[in-house]
Amino acid sequence: MANLIFIIILAAGVFLFTKNIRKIIRNIQLGKDVKIEGSTAERWKTMALVALGQSKMFNRPVAAVMHIFIYVGFVIINIEVFEILIDGVFGTHRVLSFLGGFYDFLIGSFEVLALLVLVACVVFLVRRNILKLKRFWMREMTSWPRSDANIILITEIILMTLFLTMNACDVILQNRGIEHYVKAGAFPISDLYAGVFSGMSDSGLIMLERFCWWGHIIGILAFLNYVPYSKHFHILLAFPNTYYSNLNAKGKFTNLESVTTEVKLMLDPSATPLPADANAAPMRFGAKDVFDLNWKQLMDAYTCTECGRCTSNCPANITGKLLSPRKIMMDTRDRLEEVGKNIDSNKEFKDDGKTLLTNYISPEELWACTTCNACTEACPVNIDPLSIITDMRRFLVMEQSAAPTELNGMFTKIENNGAPWQFSPTDRMKWTEEN
Repeated sequence: MANLIFIIILAAGVFLFTKNIRKIIRNIQLGKDVKIEGSTAERWKTMALVALGQSKMFNRPVAAVMHIFIYVGFVIINIEVFEILIDGVFGTHRVLSFLGGFYDFLIGSFEVLALLVLVACVVFLVRRNILKLKRFWMREMTSWPRSDANIILITEIILMTLFLTMNACDVILQNRGIEHYVKAGAFPISDLYAGVFSGMSDSGLIMLERFCWWGHIIGILAFLNYVPYSKHFHILLAFPNTYYSNLNAKGKFTNLESVTTEVKLMLDPSATPLPADANAAPMRFGAKDVFDLNWKQLMDAYTCTECGRCTSNCPANITGKLLSPRKIMMDTRDRLEEVGKNIDSNKEFKDDGKTLLTNYISPEELWACTTCNACTEACPVNIDPLSIITDMRRFLVMEQSAAPTELNGMFTKIENNGAPWQFSPTDRMKWTEEN
């Protein structure tokens, strides 16, 4: 009966996770197609260094070391989940114990890593909630983003505690020779506090061990299904996102094909313009809503870790301007989620009277950007907030003529004088005639 319950819970967890992932993929695919340039070898190298090696984390060593503990510990300890799955389906106990000494090494390593994860999570909780580092308390970090981080950290502490307590009970039951609890594994950490449970009866120990066993696996399945709703979805998306990183020069603008064609026709009047499709919808210049962004920009939004490194390095933000690159990414993700729910409810998107620009991101935020690329350089998973900012600026300028007064003045001078200065071309060199 226990095996059947386990299989049902496992199947439900996997089904819900798959359903959530499919929705996110659907949302990302709402973006426009884009050609991703760069060699495959360079992309694999970037992914290995940035996503796997976390090379950009080490600009802040304390956070980097703690994150490595959590990252490595969480990934490697989940190898043990594979054994739990087999035991749950077939009713066995420590089915991989036939590996002998190697199995002892694995379990011992898992325990050490579990302790390091516990320590790192506690440190991060202190940094966020007691030390209150500024970047975790900026205006975009409302109650939900702060709670989201705390929920994950507390969940990991609970999971590691369940794991170590399960092992502590297990080692006592092994030493007592209780049936089903085969002699296997090394327990360097749980051995240290196993004495707390040594006075319990066999039945009490078995009950506690089973409670921790079930709690650990159900907690992991719950965590798995919480992650798609959380900033911690970067655990999965960091790899494809860094693989598809922008390998061009930072800040390089993309050319609009329609504008490029017009310029070529101006330079070569004899050229024949491409026939226009009468049924095609008018092309929008720049981005007003998430539909106008490309799929990589939308993947960026889902990959955002909300760590705030981009914002804490942004010169506009540092000087008190309204811009926060982290908020740009969070707003893009929130709007994309809103659009996805709209589609789920109506089977297609129905105009809700909202757009990413204005309803989520204000022009004041966009024009505060200096396009210095400090945000893209600082991001530990190669997210590019600048590309979204420049696309929305492009919409403001080319669709709404809503550039700041200073820029409109410059545009007018370029149009009339061929340069951003208020001098006609014939007067431009008169300064050389003075004296």
